[in-house]
Amino acid sequence: MSELSLEPEHWLPHRSPFLLLDRMLSIDPGRLARAEWTLRGDEWFFAGHFPGRPTTPGVLLLESLAQCGAVAVLADDRYTGRLPLFGGIEHARFRRQVVPGDTVLLECEMTRLSARGGKGHGRASVDGQLAAESDLLFVLADAQ
Repeated sequence: MSELSLEPEHWLPHRSPFLLLDRMLSIDPGRLARAEWTLRGDEWFFAGHFPGRPTTPGVLLLESLAQCGAVAVLADDRYTGRLPLFGGIEHARFRRQVVPGDTVLLECEMTRLSARGGKGHGRASVDGQLAAESDLLFVLADAQ
C-alpha cells in the first residue's frame, strides 16, 4: 500500500476559511481518520462568538469532525469522485469549551458505510478531555 497524504487539502474540496483541519494524523481508508485543528485566536468566528470570551461554536466542532470523517471515506478507493454531504447529526453532546490556543484532536470512525452513504462516530478532545462527540450521518454525491 502506498503512503497516504496527510494534507487535508489533498482529500477535501474545503478551503480557507472553511477548512477546519490543520493536519491529518492518521488515515485508515474507509474506517478511521484522526486529525488536529489548532485554534490560533484570529479565526473569523471568534470576533462575534463571543466578544470578550471567544468560544468555538459547537456546530463548527461538528463540521471539523465531519471533515475528518470525510477524509476516511475519500481515502477509500471505492469513493473516488464522490463527496460526502451531511445527512444528519445524532446524539451530539458538548462537554468542554474550545478556546483560542487549544489544539483539538479529532477522531471519526465509520460505523456504517455503503455506496449511498453512511454513518460515523466523531469525538473531539483537548488535552485528553472530551469536548464534543456525535454520530454523523452522510450521503454520497458525485463530486462534479
